[in-house]
Amino acid sequence: MTRILAIETSTELATAAILTDGGIFVRELSGVQTHSQGILPAIQALLAEAGVRLQDCDAIAFGCGPGAFTGIRTACGIVQGLAYGADLPVVPVVSLLAMAEAAREQAASNEFVCILDARMNEVYWAQYRFDDMAGWTEISAPALTGLDAALAAITLENPQLVLGNGLTLPEPELAKYQVVLCMPHAKQVGILGQLDFAAGLSLPADQAQPLYLRNKIALTTAEREQVKLQAAKAPV
Repeated sequence: MTRILAIETSTELATAAILTDGGIFVRELSGVQTHSQGILPAIQALLAEAGVRLQDCDAIAFGCGPGAFTGIRTACGIVQGLAYGADLPVVPVVSLLAMAEAAREQAASNEFVCILDARMNEVYWAQYRFDDMAGWTEISAPALTGLDAALAAITLENPQLVLGNGLTLPEPELAKYQVVLCMPHAKQVGILGQLDFAAGLSLPADQAQPLYLRNKIALTTAEREQVKLQAAKAPV
């Protein structure tokens, strides 16, 4: 079995997972620690529990966003540092698709609209369809709009609505959709990353990039190098 280390820090829920032939091992960070402080110790604990060295993994998958700016750029910096240090490829996974994968485990549906709170009265959203033979198809690419605009743009028939970050629907919309509450998680990032790795979709470490949908200032070169240096020196 392909061994995949995965991290997801695009929201307030930061998680890490490792997929091995011994199963799936998971860590979820408490709200006390920041993602940058907690994710490396979580990875170290995971590797120890799984009995795997970082260099024994085949690739590192990560939730590339959209999501919180600090979270997704932290993920990119840490993933680059770990991948450089262990000479591993990386596999970016869209965080909204990870939500769809998690929802598919809970709901009897193949049509999903995933929505995350983007603050400032906006949401990140995307539409996906799952087929047992073809896997996932992106119907509508990740976008940044108001919630009303996102709901108005839905083109799927009878979709499963997947809401994160404590989002709720207006009363008139509640009767229209089946709703699952779900957040992006490293477990599903690892599952999807494993499939993409098998399909030859991994990338060199320096191509680990965040998916930004807002025109904000990205992590500076100095900040990215500092995060990568910390990750490369971490005793994993």
